[in-house]
Amino acid sequence: MHNNIKKVIVVGGGTAGWVAAAAMSKKLGKLVDVVLVESEQIGTVGVGEATIPPMRAFHKLLGIDEQEFMRATGAVFKLGIEFKNWGQVGDRYFHPFGATGQSSYLADFQSFWLYGKSKGVNADFEEYSLEAQAAKANRFAISNKGSINFAYHLDATRYAQFLREFSENLGAKRIEGKIHQVQQHSDGHIKALQLESGEVVEGDLFIDCTGFSGLLIDKTLKVPFLDWSHWLPCDRAVPVQTESIEPAKPYVTCTAHRAGWQWHIPLQHKVGNGNVFCSEFMSDDEAVQHLLNNVQGQTTTEPRIIKYKTGRRKVFWHRNCVALGLSSGFVEPLESTSIYMFMIGIVRLMRMFPFDGITQPVVDEYNQQSIEELENVRDFIILHYHVTAREDSEFWRYCKYMDIPESLSHRIKLFKDNSLVFLGERELFRLSSWLHVMLGQGITPNYYHKIFSTMSDKELVSHLSNTRRTISDVVSKLPDHQSFIDRYCKTLS
Repeated sequence: MHNNIKKVIVVGGGTAGWVAAAAMSKKLGKLVDVVLVESEQIGTVGVGEATIPPMRAFHKLLGIDEQEFMRATGAVFKLGIEFKNWGQVGDRYFHPFGATGQSSYLADFQSFWLYGKSKGVNADFEEYSLEAQAAKANRFAISNKGSINFAYHLDATRYAQFLREFSENLGAKRIEGKIHQVQQHSDGHIKALQLESGEVVEGDLFIDCTGFSGLLIDKTLKVPFLDWSHWLPCDRAVPVQTESIEPAKPYVTCTAHRAGWQWHIPLQHKVGNGNVFCSEFMSDDEAVQHLLNNVQGQTTTEPRIIKYKTGRRKVFWHRNCVALGLSSGFVEPLESTSIYMFMIGIVRLMRMFPFDGITQPVVDEYNQQSIEELENVRDFIILHYHVTAREDSEFWRYCKYMDIPESLSHRIKLFKDNSLVFLGERELFRLSSWLHVMLGQGITPNYYHKIFSTMSDKELVSHLSNTRRTISDVVSKLPDHQSFIDRYCKTLS
């Protein structure tokens, strides 16, 4: 009954749905039919405006032209994230993309940097990052050498529209309609969607992109949800858009407050702002007021409360349904991982695509890889909240003293005691990311690898200063970020 997957039904639009449809129609469109069912009556979350560098690999896979995409979505470049008030009130640090410093075969750069500090070289860790220094100087350019690592800020609604057009040009079919009933085979597999219009849409494989409602994975197949809110207590977000009043900066700013944090994401045609908070420590009205008190420029949308719960489905693929995006799990927007998780989820599915029928080993492997990756992201996000000196509010006291997953506890101890960071196979965030956040949040390692102590003091100082000077020279030659945008991908509206 479930052999030969010929027809894939993507259920739900928005960014996740159209990411799935775009990838499937581009890469597998000659082998399977791709149909997307969505209703214009159902709104999408549509606030994810910041991304991470692997998105570029996804676009390359699909043959998406960067300039065309950026013009269509009002996009600008992103070199990292500025964090304010996280370690303690008044603190600031930057989490840049790209590698920081040069590692040796036996020891990573943080040991070199720590040894330099012991010898009086007091330059910040960020001074050894090209991306951090370019962001600080508000400069950017795309180099043929590919030396700068970057992502984008984009308009999520426009991005979904862009991918819809891309998908439909490749033969993906869109059906408008609200789902009235989900029909199942006798063994529980999904057979078809019955729409309110009476139309019945049959398929062989269903991709659930229905957001937090989880229409297929939750309401139909009853896959349990594992709650992570004891580790990530923020459970609401309130977004609002404002007019741009200054040139767009190539980074996101995340400013912590007494019960959560606020984002600031500049685009070409507007600025995305939002307040992420824990409803136990801040009311909806307070959250809206806090947000409006801390934005610049005229608001162009009405604030709206989005309720969410951090956690994941017990499995992402069950029977002939694969949950993608918010229906599969959510770890909050702090490190801009949502759109990437849609992308890696659909690429993973295409790599394991069950053309000749679904088998349990493939389902198990897909679930194992997806869960492992999401849990690594979860630990990285928890790190920001837990490693803090803040005790000025109930929220921060809770975060500082809460129990954390053993996997994260081990990483923190390893770094604190020995300045070591080791990565597993499916780690989205690389060495430099962990280093910038752990150091930025206030961890100072007790020991470091002694391999660099074999250098003379003169060699040490010279090497470190040369690294900083090289970065400074590169940055000084880069154009202003806004002027590069204007030349490269200025949006028409």
